[in-house]
Amino acid sequence: MSAAGDSDAAFCAALVREADFDRYAATLFVPPEKRRSLLALAAFNAEIVRVRGQVSQPLPGEIRLQWWSDLLAGSSHGDAGGNPVAAELLRVIERHALPVAPLTRLIEARIFDLYNDPMPDWSVLEPHLAETEGALMSLSAQAVGPGADQASDAIDHVARHAGVVVGVARIVARLPYDFARRQLYLPNDVLQRHGCDLEQVFGGQSAPALKAALADVIADARKHLDQALKEMTELPTAVRPAFLSLALARRDLDQLASPDRDPFTPFDRSRLATLWALWRASRSRTFRK
Repeated sequence: MSAAGDSDAAFCAALVREADFDRYAATLFVPPEKRRSLLALAAFNAEIVRVRGQVSQPLPGEIRLQWWSDLLAGSSHGDAGGNPVAAELLRVIERHALPVAPLTRLIEARIFDLYNDPMPDWSVLEPHLAETEGALMSLSAQAVGPGADQASDAIDHVARHAGVVVGVARIVARLPYDFARRQLYLPNDVLQRHGCDLEQVFGGQSAPALKAALADVIADARKHLDQALKEMTELPTAVRPAFLSLALARRDLDQLASPDRDPFTPFDRSRLATLWALWRASRSRTFRK
């Protein structure tokens, strides 16, 4: 590896460790020679996710996201020069012959983050999570192969279920943060069914109705969890570590579903608890034979 490559890889590792410790920790349980590729994908995702916090208006955010789309399309104004995350992303795409289309769809899906429109219903939320969280897991699984190319359809199917699980866990855990910026990813039809008024929710009210809505959302996520874990047993053993984040999501959903928990209270999981959950999962038949 060149000095520039070493520097780019180190930059991505530091970025993921700071911005997305869950994914950083999960890479510690894959073979070292595969870790750099997973960190490159996670760093790319971190860059896309944090655009929302870097802009005060949607248009500048869309311009930043367009730069990444241009990079993937090979447009001249999407040059990777001077951007270590872009350089590492192009490297991992070339090294593992990863498809570009899922990355482009991930970027397009994240345009939703730039606006404060409510998530309409499950029919919109599920593909949104599949194209963001799910796509990242699918690409990670392809990068950690071998055997991924022969099982690509099965990997994509598991990843779609897993993306919903991980996505819902993150959404529910981040509710107080999203409320503060008047953004809500919970399906609006579920909220309305339980009598949740958005203005009251943003104001920290309607706790009983919100709890009922959250219980429904978490119950649906658990169905996806059961299906993902069932189908994952059919995947090549080598790709299963790419789905280790399911262990964290399962743990979080159990705690987030507690009837005694105030949904307006910030949810936190220590780094020690994160590492412990991932270590146990990495040694279980659920994730590895």
